Amino acid sequence: MPATPKEDRSASSSTINAVVSRRQSADDLRDEKKSIDEEKQAIQAEVDNVPPELIHLDHGEHPDGGLRAWLAISGCAAGACATFGLVNAWGVFQAYYQEQILSTTSPSTIAWIGSIQYALVFLPGLVVGRIFDMGWTKTPLGLASALVVAVCFLTAECTKYWHFLLCQGFALGLACGIIFGIVMGCPAHWFKHRLGFALGIMALGSSLGGTCFPIAVRNLIERVGFKWTMRILGFIEIALLSFQFATVERRLPPKKHTGPFFDLSAFKSPQFSLYCLSSFLAFLGIYTVLTYIDVSAESKGIDPNFSFYLLAIANACSAVGRVSGGLLSDRLGPLTVMTPATFVAGILTYAWPFANTVGANIAIAIIYGGASGVYVSLLAAPVVRMGQTQDVGVRVGMSMTVIALGAVAGPPISGAITAATGSYKFTGVYAGTAVMVACCFLLATRVAILGGLRGKC
Repeated sequence: MPATPKEDRSASSSTINAVVSRRQSADDLRDEKKSIDEEKQAIQAEVDNVPPELIHLDHGEHPDGGLRAWLAISGCAAGACATFGLVNAWGVFQAYYQEQILSTTSPSTIAWIGSIQYALVFLPGLVVGRIFDMGWTKTPLGLASALVVAVCFLTAECTKYWHFLLCQGFALGLACGIIFGIVMGCPAHWFKHRLGFALGIMALGSSLGGTCFPIAVRNLIERVGFKWTMRILGFIEIALLSFQFATVERRLPPKKHTGPFFDLSAFKSPQFSLYCLSSFLAFLGIYTVLTYIDVSAESKGIDPNFSFYLLAIANACSAVGRVSGGLLSDRLGPLTVMTPATFVAGILTYAWPFANTVGANIAIAIIYGGASGVYVSLLAAPVVRMGQTQDVGVRVGMSMTVIALGAVAGPPISGAITAATGSYKFTGVYAGTAVMVACCFLLATRVAILGGLRGKC
């Protein structure tokens, strides 16, 4: 039976109402979704704007101790030993290359391998520090550790200058720089009130490596040859870096960065800029004594078999300075401890060229090792206190990059002065003056922070 016009109109009206209802429901869903998205954006904006100190409260205060914290510091010490220990053994390699594998290459040309290696330990800090703040820890540590081990085994097969330059100069230096940049930022995540002591324990690793690696390399080369010496070093690196990889970890969540990758705004701070300048000047001269003390002693008629151990004595005594300096800095402040220690190191740098006897050289090695150990162990402590913990990697990294410039320039300048004058006296004057001027800028940093010389800083 055909529908009446009234029924048709009723059906059409019902269809229209249903379509309108569905459209209204869809509009309501879109509005609700838009409202949820806006609410999420608002919440995220609020989270991004939370002050760092409140974030720290959400994750607890710095433990300043405990099993996890000390495991992290132990891993940092193992990393420092594996990197700086190997780098500090360069003098032994230089002597061996000059006499054996690269005997036709000039000593100054061979020395560039060590200079590049040493500079690259600090230079990547600007990039590595930012990566650390972004939350990357295990990946860069793992890749760099694998590269260090590979370099040790590859160096055993090197026969030409450019082989050693690529392996020991660039590859080893870069890998050690990545590791060192990570481990320098880690202690600040776990320690605050005892940060100086933690940094001292970490630096103890580099002191131990600087003492043992040169002696081990020299004796192993004599007993098992160069190739197996490098392979044994590779296995030692595997043990140290595996422990480091398992224990080193950041505690705080990564900081969200919205600015450029290279954030140089920290240099707008007078305190930070003055401290970086003092570090640059210090590294123009702070390692001159450690670089040349054995060579200078030998030039004055001291038995080479004994003079070789002067560096080991200095590194062993630096261990005492590193730990004691860290303990004192927690009570008095890092700059309060670093400044007089750096002053003592400067005085001994002036005195070192005039040490003509075995006893005098031993005294220089002991006192200078302790004083320089205090300075080196606390290098990052003032930088850590100049801002928030979550961006400590960037600040430490930038200061390390500035230090690299002094580290790469200092030894060649000292060597050039020695070659030009035929004596270490003017070398001592240059290096000692650089360290003394660095002391002046440490005092300027203190005044910029406190407004005067008194107070804990």
